[in-house]
Amino acid sequence: MINRYENYPLLAHNTFGMEVSAARFIEYDTTADLQTLLTSGELAEPWLHIGGGSNLLFLSNYPGTLLHSLIRFVEVIHEDEAQVCVRVGAGMGWDDFVAYCVERNWYGAENLSLIPGEVGAAAVQNIGAYGVEVKDLIQSVEVMDASGKELLYPVTECRYAYRHSLFKEPRMNHLIVTSVTFALSKIPAYNLSYGSIQEELNKRGEALSLSGVRNTIIDIRCSKLPDPAVMGNAGSFFMNPVVDRAHYEKLKEAYPDMPHYEVDAQRVKIPAGWMIDRCGWKGKSVGAAGVHDKQALVLVNKGGATGTEIAHLAAEIQESVAARFGIRITPEVKFV
Repeated sequence: MINRYENYPLLAHNTFGMEVSAARFIEYDTTADLQTLLTSGELAEPWLHIGGGSNLLFLSNYPGTLLHSLIRFVEVIHEDEAQVCVRVGAGMGWDDFVAYCVERNWYGAENLSLIPGEVGAAAVQNIGAYGVEVKDLIQSVEVMDASGKELLYPVTECRYAYRHSLFKEPRMNHLIVTSVTFALSKIPAYNLSYGSIQEELNKRGEALSLSGVRNTIIDIRCSKLPDPAVMGNAGSFFMNPVVDRAHYEKLKEAYPDMPHYEVDAQRVKIPAGWMIDRCGWKGKSVGAAGVHDKQALVLVNKGGATGTEIAHLAAEIQESVAARFGIRITPEVKFV
C-alpha cells in the first residue's frame, strides 16, 4: 500500500509542534512498495525519509517529498532458553516495541522506555538512556539504498558510538532502514546503576520486576521531561560533549561540583545540561522559544514558536557555553 498526499500538514509528524507542511508526503507499508517508489523515478529531489519526527526541527515548509514507513511487525527468528532474537519493522513505535518486550519477559530494552520515535530511527540515532544504548541490543540492521537494493549490516559494521551510527554519516544518507534485528535476554538481567533508578525502585517497595523497572523509568522521564503533546520539544536538544582529560581537569579546578562520566583514559564526557544551567539558561525564554525549567538540555516550543526561533535560541546557548567553558556543544536534533 502506498498513500500519497499533497501539501501535507506535518504537525503530527514533529514533536516540536511546528505548523509546517510538505509539498508531498508518501507513506508505504512494505519493502516492495518502498522499492517501487525508489525505482520508479517518482521521487524528484529534494526528498527525505523521516521517522516519528521526534528528532527533527523544521525551519520552514518542506519543498519536496517526505517518505514515512508504516512497516510494523515483530517476528521471532531465533529463540532458546537464554535468548530471543526478533526482527522488527522500522515503522513500529519504539516504545511500543519496549512494551512488547516487557510483556513477554524479554530483558534489555526496559531502560529505553518512553523514548519517542520509531524503531528504524532508533537504530540510526543509537538512542540511549539510563546506562543503555540501543546498539547493546542490535544484531543487524536491514536497509534499502536509493537504487532499491536491499542490504544487511551486522552490528559490527554499523560504526556505533555515542548518538552516532554509519547511517548518520553524510555518505550514507541514501540508506533507508527497513527492519532491525534485536537480541534480548530471557534470563533476568537488570541495569540499575544509572542515575536514580535504584533509589526510585526502593521507594516503591515492590519486588524487582521488568514492569516495575519500566514504570520507574517512565515516571523518572515524565518528572524531568515535558510531554510533547503539551509543550513541543524533541527531548535532549544537545549531545553531551566529550573532551580531552586536560581540558576537563582545568574545568574541574574552576568547577569542583562539575559532574562527569569517564569515557577512557584520555577523554571525559561532561553533561551539556549542567553547563547550560550554569550559564543561566534553565527556564529562560526568548519569545515563544524556551529552555525547560526542569531540564536545561531540553528546548521547548511554548506555543507558536517557529523553527527559526528555536534555532536562534540554540545558537545563543552554544555561544554562551563556548564562552564560559571553552566547549562547543552540538545539537542532537536535525534541522530540516
